[in-house]
Amino acid sequence: MDHKVDLLVVGAGPTGLFAAYYAGFRDLSVALVDSLPEAGGQITAMYPEKMIFDVAGFPAVRGRDLVTALVEQANQWDPRYLLGSQARTLSTVDDGIVVGLADGGTVTAGAVLITAGIGEFRPRPLPAGDGWLGRGVVHFVPALSAHAGQDVVVVGGGDSAFDWALALHPFAASVTVVHRRATFRAHPPTVRQVRDLGVEVVTNAEVLELRGEDGLAEVELKVEGERRVLPAQTVVAALGFTADLGPIESWGLDLDHRAIVVDTTMRTARDRVYAAGDVAQYPGKVKLIATGFGEAATAVNNIAVRLNPEAHLFPGHSSAES
Repeated sequence: MDHKVDLLVVGAGPTGLFAAYYAGFRDLSVALVDSLPEAGGQITAMYPEKMIFDVAGFPAVRGRDLVTALVEQANQWDPRYLLGSQARTLSTVDDGIVVGLADGGTVTAGAVLITAGIGEFRPRPLPAGDGWLGRGVVHFVPALSAHAGQDVVVVGGGDSAFDWALALHPFAASVTVVHRRATFRAHPPTVRQVRDLGVEVVTNAEVLELRGEDGLAEVELKVEGERRVLPAQTVVAALGFTADLGPIESWGLDLDHRAIVVDTTMRTARDRVYAAGDVAQYPGKVKLIATGFGEAATAVNNIAVRLNPEAHLFPGHSSAES
């Protein structure tokens, strides 16, 4: 299908969702496109159950709950969601920008705001898990309750591995963390918290084989030269991921280490194309969700003026009486 809106937001993570809200607040029609099938970006895909502590106004908020609130906030203005659809091409026309989608459709917009985060990310595979993905091996855990009563093995030594161990512990029959080294990339307090819960942490270990007839049943390890078998109905392969901007890299933007260079208005090197959130880069940039929210508002207000030069840059406070 072909769509026409005032603003196309490329990326439906937290920054993109807040941008959709703010675009509606500025009386702009908006569509969001994202290659993931659900809104929420990296939070939804990687750590929906993780507690986030650096969002203003929330002493702590679960990732899934933050995304739900942002979607509810954005939906006040009925944005158009184009999920599970990759933005491939970008070209300039007389009245704006045309973005071609992977499904063959197009979006014609007065302006484009790129909020693609770290870009498209692909989990690093577990070598011994070849053929088991979706049959016992997972990279993310969208629903913790789906693993209730299971024996779960988490493979990895970073923050994601230990976060998943903490989140799964109240649900699973057992949780074991397996790491190939004796040291961890995860924050030491998180490692201590996992150990204090009684979760077994097996180090200097290599996953040799996954076995089972009607589904995954056990995992064979090599631990300091000795073989050991663990019961497991699920293996969480938390081995990190690779990421890149994909087709966005060919859009004629000024890039700096896979980030898009912007000015103080969040404008990129191309007219009518802006960027905000982790994907945007400028001197002194701090990559936080809170930063992305502010950049989204800055970008949308400047876009409103670009589309209508008679509009005011500052629209007033949303709490002001009408």
